Amino acid sequence: MALMITDECINCDVCEPECPNSAISEGEEIYEIDPNLCTECVGHYDEPQCQQVCPVDCIPKDPNRVENQDQLMEKYRIITAA
Repeated sequence: MALMITDECINCDVCEPECPNSAISEGEEIYEIDPNLCTECVGHYDEPQCQQVCPVDCIPKDPNRVENQDQLMEKYRIITAA
């Protein structure tokens, strides 16, 4: 699954620089995750780095973007090959 940022986000700016795929950006009101770029850090780290640094725990899995480990790895390969 791709991750998502909920409206509990406090715009603290710590998640954006942690994303190895540049999937996180500042939205109109809160930070947003581009699901086409989010691999949950598969291919880079064992754990999603944004979740590790988020002080308010507002980055759950997006239930509308169900992906398994193989799909996330394939997405990682496509992103890093570009």
